[in-house]
Parts: sequence; C-alpha cells; structure tokens
Amino acid sequence: MPRLTRRIVLKSGVALAMSTGLPALITGSNQDGPDSPRQEESDDSSNSETQQQEPDAAASAETESGETMKIQYLEIVTTEVDALCSQYAAIYNTEFSEPNASFGGARTAELGDGGMIGIRGPLRESEAPVVRPYVLVEDINAAVEAAKEAGAEVAMPPMAIPGQGMFAIVINGGIDCGFWQN
Repeated sequence: MPRLTRRIVLKSGVALAMSTGLPALITGSNQDGPDSPRQEESDDSSNSETQQQEPDAAASAETESGETMKIQYLEIVTTEVDALCSQYAAIYNTEFSEPNASFGGARTAELGDGGMIGIRGPLRESEAPVVRPYVLVEDINAAVEAAKEAGAEVAMPPMAIPGQGMFAIVINGGIDCGFWQN
C-alpha cells in the first residue's frame, strides 16, 4: 500500500476534515501519536521496494512549472480561540500574538515553513467554525478564475491586506479554499 504523504492529503482535500492532525500535517512532522496507524515492518525486501515507489503524477501537488503547493496562511475560526491557541502553544512551544485587526482579530503564530496560522472567533453570527488553508499563488486573479471554471463559488473576491498581500476565498464542494498572493 502506498505511503500517505502530505502532498496526497493536500491534493485530496482531506486536510480540511482532519483538524486534530493538522499541526503535524502543516509542519510536516512524522511523529506518531498514540492513535496513529503504524506501518507493519517486514523483512520482505520486495515489500520495501513497493513502499519506496514515487507517487504518480496525479498525486503530485506541483504545478507545470515545478512549484509545489504551499500553505501561506492557515485560518481557524472557532468560538474557543484562547483554548485552541493554548493547545498549539503547549504542543509546539510557540507564542500566539495578541488579536491582529488585519487578520479579522486572529491571534497568529509562524508556521515552520514560513507561513502563518491564525486563530480567530467568528466575524458574524452565521459564521460556522472552519479550518481554511490559503495556498500561495503567483496570480490570485488567475487562481480564482481557474477555481470558478472548476465549479467553485467566489465567497470573497481578491482583496488586499495592507502590508501582507492579497487573499481570496472560494467554496467548492462545500469546502472553503483560500488563495494568497504576496
């Protein structure tokens, strides 16, 4: 059975539904938790050859120009901001900022790959809890158009955050997808 990689998870969109495993996914950690499935070890050399096969092109998260998908900003909307910030701070020995108005009042921290995580409360009564990754794109307008062509609904057209870049949100198949352009 092929090994599940970060690229495969991100490509399939499962990362959005796996918020409990999110920190390991974002940092690329390979640490096994108490409930993580472990691959059975075997002395069979043909088995190890199978496990080391390269993923096929469909599983790759690279663009035609060879760029890989990168989460620039990971937004978590919850009614329990302080509790969630405390959880991630304790696990990863990091500090979250005070609420940042530029990010909707989110408390932010840096991710290991240079991106940022922001945890904030709902901005309106109807906003449900959500985990929303914003992937880095070179051309945010082109990304939004491509998403629309793939059937997405534009929830937030490209908008500038002074000093930070631009973001947009689309919804496809009931999943919030963000784009970020520096």
